[in-house]
Amino acid sequence: MRHGETDLNKNGIVQGRGINSDLNATGIAQGKAFFEMYKNVAFDKIYTSTLKRTHQTVAQFIDKGIAWEQLEGLDELAWGIYEGQKSTPELREAFRTLIENWNQGNFDVKTDGGESPNEVFVRQVKAVKYILPKPNEETVLICMHGRAMRLLLCLLFEKPLSFMDDYPHQNTSLYVLNYDGENFEMEDFNSLEHLTVSKNI
Repeated sequence: MRHGETDLNKNGIVQGRGINSDLNATGIAQGKAFFEMYKNVAFDKIYTSTLKRTHQTVAQFIDKGIAWEQLEGLDELAWGIYEGQKSTPELREAFRTLIENWNQGNFDVKTDGGESPNEVFVRQVKAVKYILPKPNEETVLICMHGRAMRLLLCLLFEKPLSFMDDYPHQNTSLYVLNYDGENFEMEDFNSLEHLTVSKNI
């Protein structure tokens, strides 16, 4: 799942790996709605990125005493000099050029001071190799970030990273995957059902 809303999300400001922002009131409510819907799922483990907006999103699960671990491999892609900048026509054009490069397979292209998809992929491979072999972790909740989640789904489904935009996301959107020991299959795609049934959002 993706983390809940922050004020930077709300105001169209670039976050990335380098900004450790808190959830806003809406983000906290989104996390609570997610918890209410899935609190009876018997999660064996929670994995989050090292950034607190993911911790805060799943805080109620952590408070239940479910084992929790932070992995830097789940951190958001670093947007470098764009982080902290508000959306402008110039910034949107720079992002469009960046995404076009990625769509064309140029996965080493990155912003100044940022990370490329290939660099994120390397740390995600390490995280996946760490998570998958755990024998007592049948049902796992992972809370992470939008662009990183798109890249992770390409990794898990063995698709080229140019397919990353096939995996949309909103705050607290959920992808449910099943794993048979060799391959992943999609059970639920970008679900926001928990927000549609909540009376507090």
